[in-house]
Amino acid sequence: MAKARTIPPDHKAFATLPVQMITVGPASEQVAVHVAGRLLPTRLPLICVPGYQRNMSDYASFLRLVRRGDEDGMPMVLVDLKGRGRSRDRKRPADYTSINDAADLAEVLHALAIPRAVFVGQGYGGQVLMALAARHPSMIAGTVLIDAGPVNDARGVVRLRSMLDDFEGVRSVQGLRAILRRVLAADFPGLSESALDEMAFRTHYIDKRNRAIKLFDAALVRLLDGFDFDDVLMAQWPLFDALASAPLMMMRAQLTQQLRRETFDEMLRRRRDAEGFIIENQGSPALLDTDDDVQPIADFIRRLPVIRTPAAAA
Repeated sequence: MAKARTIPPDHKAFATLPVQMITVGPASEQVAVHVAGRLLPTRLPLICVPGYQRNMSDYASFLRLVRRGDEDGMPMVLVDLKGRGRSRDRKRPADYTSINDAADLAEVLHALAIPRAVFVGQGYGGQVLMALAARHPSMIAGTVLIDAGPVNDARGVVRLRSMLDDFEGVRSVQGLRAILRRVLAADFPGLSESALDEMAFRTHYIDKRNRAIKLFDAALVRLLDGFDFDDVLMAQWPLFDALASAPLMMMRAQLTQQLRRETFDEMLRRRRDAEGFIIENQGSPALLDTDDDVQPIADFIRRLPVIRTPAAAA
């Protein structure tokens, strides 16, 4: 049986995001999804995929801003990949790959009767979307990549591992806040201490014994072992090229260590038809909590043609 992580039922980061569980693969492995709006054949839904160890709470503000004043408009689906958030863990740690996560995502869309969608992916979530496009190009009506490309920055991988290791010895809320403030202060220089605190509880909670408990499978941290700052990671440009059949927007947080600027520039060079934006004064994950950052994405999506199935057109 896949391990069932314990998550407080009243965890604040998930308060506005009730989920349904969809079994994908083994019966013990389920994927948590939050659906906002009505899934109709005449509207392209927007599917949001978070980063490596992260979960759908990173998109809570984004969802609110996109759907503000348009409750009957764009349907949105937020997904926790297996081993993250409220989804169940994989039975085998070796199965945590972007290829497998893309296959799971395709199964989730089938379960929700979504033949085609627009996708937003941050960091690792964007790599999952590239893998999805390689296997199921017809599902992709448009893609927004945020701090995501065909090659990781090894510095970002090592930094993430170090940050997650730092959480291991935390024994209080104050300790968790102190570590997160120290780690993220350089990534989000304009963010208040209360907002930094809120970010801490997107990926961890404090249990009754004052321990910081992960909202993701600990195996994900162990899979980062072996990376060094000076590693040169292999680029997967064929996966990036798989997105060529649909419109593309690419965004890079100015202070991110997940995607090098030269990689981002090369992506723009290869896709001259794509829209490119810099999210100023932020690291990863992008906050997506202001109109300045969210409106370009909403405009990009609304410019895409609405799909119509034969049943809808009849």
